[in-house]
Amino acid sequence: MRETSRRLAGLHEATLAGDHLPADVPRDAPRAVIGESWRRVLDRGVDPERATDQHPLSMAELEHRRQKSQLASILPALSGGLLPTADAAQQIMVVTDAEGRVLWREGSAPIRRMADRLGFDKGADWTEGVVGTNAIGTALVARSPVLVHSAEHFLRSHHQWTCAAAPLHDPRDGRLLGTVDISGPAPSFHPTTLALVSAVARLAEGELRTRHHASLERLRASAAPILARIGGRALAVDPHGWTAAVTGMTPPDRVALPKAPEAGPLWLPRYGMCTLEPLPGGWLIRLGRPEPAPGPHRVVLDLGGADGPVVTVAGPAGSWSHALTPRHAELLFLLAIHPRGRSAAELARDVFGDGGRTVTVRAELSRLRRHLAGVLAHRPYRFADGVQVELRLPARPVELLPHSTSPAVLAARRSGAVVGPV
Repeated sequence: MRETSRRLAGLHEATLAGDHLPADVPRDAPRAVIGESWRRVLDRGVDPERATDQHPLSMAELEHRRQKSQLASILPALSGGLLPTADAAQQIMVVTDAEGRVLWREGSAPIRRMADRLGFDKGADWTEGVVGTNAIGTALVARSPVLVHSAEHFLRSHHQWTCAAAPLHDPRDGRLLGTVDISGPAPSFHPTTLALVSAVARLAEGELRTRHHASLERLRASAAPILARIGGRALAVDPHGWTAAVTGMTPPDRVALPKAPEAGPLWLPRYGMCTLEPLPGGWLIRLGRPEPAPGPHRVVLDLGGADGPVVTVAGPAGSWSHALTPRHAELLFLLAIHPRGRSAAELARDVFGDGGRTVTVRAELSRLRRHLAGVLAHRPYRFADGVQVELRLPARPVELLPHSTSPAVLAARRSGAVVGPV
């Protein structure tokens, strides 16, 4: 291992100096993926003596990216597959987004402290243009698993490290989502590390595929009775346009939806004028001339039922219900008792007693709007115009969202000002 590192260091110095390769360097060195990366970073003017100045993400932006990332849902799979090995070998696991920003970092505490000295921390930019050749940045460019050992790193300060990273793709369309990486001191690395990282990445992508199919099955079950009542052509699609069910037509794999679709008339490529109506976990698309009043007419927020909090939406296509998480029940309760709406800061104070936790509130409302698109509006957050809201509460105020510690819910229980169906 030491001899390999010494030869790579000689090759690194010769490459930077523009000299011929040392005689003891293998004829096929550097490896193609490393040589191509070195040429890219040299062309970009990266200094091998120091990284380009880092501009790490703020905590608010880091949390926002984590909440938006599809990788958050498979973090347990990545950790379960890699952390036991990483901890045993004194290494760390790192997960980045597609822009090379470090979103999560776990593993050996001593190695995390070593990484801190390199700026290799949450929110850091680990692309080639900032830190030169490295497993994460180079895997993002190569779109394939990459091992970077010792002096294969462009920066001299990284020569004591070895890293193995694999890109993570959206199995639905192949879009790059980020990378998963194992990094640690060069002597601690095992030759099979890259194969392990690659295998865990494929397993994680498989879990994303399974989750996608499960979400479409749930949407299909919700949409089936509605589609059965519809005359003409219609589709049920998830928030990204993937088709769950159709009636009266051949099912496409995907429909090109706007980035932020809203209920109502909409022109869609290939289909012309359509009407969008919200479904739990997606949209109902009616093809043909828009019908009048496409939005939902009535929302029933039932917080007093024996089966837990449920929201029921009635619209032109019929009605459907969606079970609520405790947090989503709190937020809808607050919006129901504040019909003029609440800002993110106001909701943060209502729920957490801390007006600064707006990132968490926005993330939760973003998730909630995936199920209630067209029902909820924002700026400020509120029920959409024209939606009639019925709030059903327990007969005894003390039973209102009994597990909630939200200051606003606690105040409502104490005051008993809102009781019974409203």
